[in-house]
Amino acid sequence: MQTNATYTSLVAIGDSFTEGMSDRLPDGSYRGWADLLAARLAERTPGFRYANLAVRGKLIGQIVEDQVDAAAAMNADVVTLVGGLNDTLRPSCDMDRVCGLLTEAVERLAPSCGTLVLMRSPARNGPVLERFRPRMEALFAHLEGLAEQHGARLVDLYSAPSLSDPRLWDVDRLHLNAEGHRRVAEAVWQDLGLEPTGDWAAALPVATPPGWLRRRGADVMFTRRHLAPWIGRRLTGRSSGDGRHGAHMDPATATAFWATPAEGTAPGPVQGWRRLDPADARRD
Repeated sequence: MQTNATYTSLVAIGDSFTEGMSDRLPDGSYRGWADLLAARLAERTPGFRYANLAVRGKLIGQIVEDQVDAAAAMNADVVTLVGGLNDTLRPSCDMDRVCGLLTEAVERLAPSCGTLVLMRSPARNGPVLERFRPRMEALFAHLEGLAEQHGARLVDLYSAPSLSDPRLWDVDRLHLNAEGHRRVAEAVWQDLGLEPTGDWAAALPVATPPGWLRRRGADVMFTRRHLAPWIGRRLTGRSSGDGRHGAHMDPATATAFWATPAEGTAPGPVQGWRRLDPADARRD
């Protein structure tokens, strides 16, 4: 791995983790680790290009069908692929099929980009996810083998105890909050060989745990607002991503497009970047 390397483009594909839930901005939209990483990379490289194709709720088969070819066609310096966890949370999950689809995705992406980044995703502790942990760990073991076989990077977030701290998770208990996403961006940044700006795996300061009454109130709110709707979607075959498309995917043509800083000297948040039209992309 080159130290302090220069990267000119990034494509991120996957599900809600990469889309950015639940790193909320004041206008209600999501940012997330991939946007944070892109903004930091853009500060180092004039003309940097970025595309986030991830969509919440997508299963690995949908990621392969809707996002992988689009990402491969962009020939980016860096492609990040995080997927399969939504599958492990389905009662009828076929792990052989999930691992086969991940293999297919990596085989199509690895030759098309300079660096392919895979991840062992973080997971908070709790009874809801505990029953699915064996599947998750089987998924992560398969990713390790794929990374070794295809020369991909593997960012190990799962092994960092700090990322299971509930203070880094949203109230839905499924998605990281803003600080959690910031830490993931830093982890990928460092894995790409760039100068660290902090310890992404550092434990949070010790704090007094909430009392019994407050914990029970939080459990009731979680069940009513998040767990019950999530179970309802599982039972009816619906997804939170139905009808949605990636932030940098054109639904009319089913093709991805680049975004680039509106001002190269002051990239700002990705939400303020401009779409790169085909003529600009060819000139680059």
